[in-house]
Amino acid sequence: MSHYKYLIIGGGMTADAAVSGIRQTDLTGSIGLISAESDPPYNRPPLSKRLWQGQPLKSIWRETESQGVELHLGRKVQAIDPQGKSVTDDQGKGYTFEKLLLATGGTPRRLPFGNTQIIYFRTLVDYQRLRVLAEQKQRFAVIGGGFIGSEIAAALAMNGRKVVMIFPGQGIGERIFPPDLARFLNAYYRKKGIEVLSGELVIDLQEHGEQLVLKTKRGQEIVVDGVVAGLGIEPNTELARQAGLKVENGILVDEFLRTSNPNIYAAGDVANFFNPTLYTRLRVEHEDNANTMGQMAGRSMAGDAVAYHHLPYFYSDMFDLGYEAVGNLNPELETIVDWQDPYRKGVIYYLQEGQVRGVLLWNVWGQVEAARSLISEPSPVRPQDLQERLPA
Repeated sequence: MSHYKYLIIGGGMTADAAVSGIRQTDLTGSIGLISAESDPPYNRPPLSKRLWQGQPLKSIWRETESQGVELHLGRKVQAIDPQGKSVTDDQGKGYTFEKLLLATGGTPRRLPFGNTQIIYFRTLVDYQRLRVLAEQKQRFAVIGGGFIGSEIAAALAMNGRKVVMIFPGQGIGERIFPPDLARFLNAYYRKKGIEVLSGELVIDLQEHGEQLVLKTKRGQEIVVDGVVAGLGIEPNTELARQAGLKVENGILVDEFLRTSNPNIYAAGDVANFFNPTLYTRLRVEHEDNANTMGQMAGRSMAGDAVAYHHLPYFYSDMFDLGYEAVGNLNPELETIVDWQDPYRKGVIYYLQEGQVRGVLLWNVWGQVEAARSLISEPSPVRPQDLQERLPA
């Protein structure tokens, strides 16, 4: 049984950031990292962005092993014993710890059909599988009109592939964008050569030789060479539940990222934390949160407790459009639009009871900190005062 002062379950960006956080305070304490993936930690955003635009694969590696950590790859933890401060993996190996971090991320939501024919895009293995297929085949279906779906559809189209997007909603990104912007994106993607089937639900998939046939609720049959799905994730909380930790839409943590057991921490996609700026609990599935929260968790584990009051931002690229966003982007809130060039460049503010709760910086860059400051202001704002408030 291996013993570590710090043991991390998970092998993503959060886990790597936690190692860096530990090393900021403790240069010599032993660190073990257990990951179900066979690859060491890497940056995930390029998998649906820059790698399709020519960025080399070697650029994604985070070189976690250079920080004095023992990596146990291709292993899945089966159980945690909080009292005995030990865990056991699927190969029967045991590990003991003084402090434990759960950076277990999430599992993609899956359709009740398709089995292995559908690529649920999330990992490097998924990217490599799709990349090989895209080099051999021409026509692809992307199920989902959200974050991953919009990026993968654009990536495939920019690489000369025929793409059909299928999603039950009315517009691309409609869960965060105002309805008119989501509808604009439908038209924009169509101009880029993508067939957009909004308001449509896939109900079955069948194999016809080397091709796949998707069947929709409206009776359409779509013949493609490959299928990618981006349907969101479910946080991996089963280990926490088994260990008796408090779970509610993720693993509940305090401001120092401790779970209901003071020797066990959680961070990243799986952690449910309180944000004092928005005065609500959040669970965030984006890069900034993974990196910042992971580092803070590592520092707290090593004795340098720092309250996690950070309001994460996120970003995306879609052909020649892109955005950065921070706060609560709920299109059901009041939205105030400040376009410099309609649908091409501008700022959208999301207001609740007169206060800015979220900011969408549409093709506007370098204003994330200003947006955070605006959201943190305690006093209500007048809509007219938001015009040109953040320079585009």
